[in-house]
Amino acid sequence: MSQAAKIKQLYQKCNIGRAHSESDYFALVRELVSLRNDEGAQWQPYIDQVYSLIMDEIICNENAPVNAVKFGTSGWRGMIGKDLSVRSVSFVTAAILDLYYRIDEEPDLCRFLGVNSLEESQKRGCVLGFDNRFGGEIFAGAVTEVLVNAGFVVHYAGESTTGVLSAAVLELNAAFSVNLTPSHNPLEYAGFKYNASDAGPAATELTKRITEKACEIIEETGSPFVKLDKPVVSPADRDDVQPFEALETWKQLVRKNKNIHSVHYDEIMADFAKDSEVVVAIDSVHGASRIHIASLFEDTLTDRLIQLRDSSDVTFNGIAPEPSSVNISGVMELLASRKEPLKVGAIIDPDGDRIRFTDGSVEISMNQFGAMAYHFLHEVKGKKGMVAKTVATSNLANRLADVFGEETFEPRVGFKEFKPVIGKALVYFEESDGISIVGHTPEKDAYIGLLLALDMVISRRQNLGEYLAEIEKEFGAYYPDRDGLPVSVQGSELTDALSKLEKYDVGASVNVGGVKQRISQVIDIDGRKMIFEDGSWLMIRPSGTEPKVRFYVESRTESGTVALVAAARAMLEEIGLL
Repeated sequence: MSQAAKIKQLYQKCNIGRAHSESDYFALVRELVSLRNDEGAQWQPYIDQVYSLIMDEIICNENAPVNAVKFGTSGWRGMIGKDLSVRSVSFVTAAILDLYYRIDEEPDLCRFLGVNSLEESQKRGCVLGFDNRFGGEIFAGAVTEVLVNAGFVVHYAGESTTGVLSAAVLELNAAFSVNLTPSHNPLEYAGFKYNASDAGPAATELTKRITEKACEIIEETGSPFVKLDKPVVSPADRDDVQPFEALETWKQLVRKNKNIHSVHYDEIMADFAKDSEVVVAIDSVHGASRIHIASLFEDTLTDRLIQLRDSSDVTFNGIAPEPSSVNISGVMELLASRKEPLKVGAIIDPDGDRIRFTDGSVEISMNQFGAMAYHFLHEVKGKKGMVAKTVATSNLANRLADVFGEETFEPRVGFKEFKPVIGKALVYFEESDGISIVGHTPEKDAYIGLLLALDMVISRRQNLGEYLAEIEKEFGAYYPDRDGLPVSVQGSELTDALSKLEKYDVGASVNVGGVKQRISQVIDIDGRKMIFEDGSWLMIRPSGTEPKVRFYVESRTESGTVALVAAARAMLEEIGLL
């Protein structure tokens, strides 16, 4: 079949040429990316053509989002063009500003927002940025227009990462930040993250209000802050915003607080530059971190710093752009071929808030690395304090804290849940590869994780896998795993289905690999976590960002995770979700 015939067939299949609302542009993008991968660059002009149609939908879509605005564990996410458009993003921004305009009549808002008046919030302003997603700059333009109309200063970062923008809020003393990103979601997603003045994910008390107000504004089709009667322009083309070098503010924060967390940025980078035994490989998966890595390493000229997938590609070459075992394989293969004895490999998601590690032979997810970071700060750096980890995370860190005589803070999934212990816990981390530390931002940040990994390897002259093995030899080994499955029901239907798991209570038995495992403890603060008598566990919860049910497991034996995963799937099948 000729190229022209293929295009015609694909356009018909995806309803292209009809109204935007009927056209499945991203189904077509995926088909074309697959053809580009198989047959070459001659398909790229057609991909560009589809994205021009998507841009038109972003700008012209006057419909309400297909899926109602909802802020989950880390902001609002939805389909580019269908859910997030200039119109809907403008209205969500207006819903945020409504909070600040209500401060005088609702002073209780001050403790959540971290400002005392509307005037103060306008002067301190908003830090604004976006990741590499298609439409990020035009969405930022829509946000800017609303902010400027409402009298707010805009500190414009351009393309950047979540952790860097969070640091900028602290260093610039801004009132809040807006980051246009869906994090690690697939290529058809856009997103909107809002952090208040503490620079961490907004409290539920705020996101609930924003969700309700945004839906109200969308239904009423208007807000005094939004004027949709003129073209949206990039913030970079305006003279009423304040551009700044975002990564420099991140460096300032790390340097300023080095005595709090004992992670000495300049020393680590200087040591790397002169240490011929260390090689670093970083896979940015085409995301925003690709523009920072060279500067993060102080522009060190060496072939021992290698970047993978460091080009701009809003399609991510068709892959799911997340730190995963599949995606980190390229870094592992590269490092395995290097002659240097000390190897640090990492894969970073598109907005730079998640990171996974390898030394070329061992893959290390945040379940292990978070515990390693806690051990490193507590035992090597001599810092004393508790550890904070989400309930779905490995219990290795719990074991360390028990031996150290320290507390463990274990909230529901979502980095916002760490707010009660920010500044108290040495490390905060979650199972989905997010981490931060005391003296840094209350937002997950891949770069601080990368600094920690470098510090561990350079100072200990030991690869990460060797360090992990040493910890496991002393404190015991833990084998976690996780997965997610799409579901056809959401909302109350999903909640009702998951409630059927309540029969698995303390004392009940579960068939795990042909063996009856007795439940000794149940934690139900976020889904249902069932802990068995042998210390293994499985947990099931609905995703806060996608139409999925997620399950998490942990065995005390390397072979046991497979049986636990099968048990979790059997439970989901039993309640009708598979």
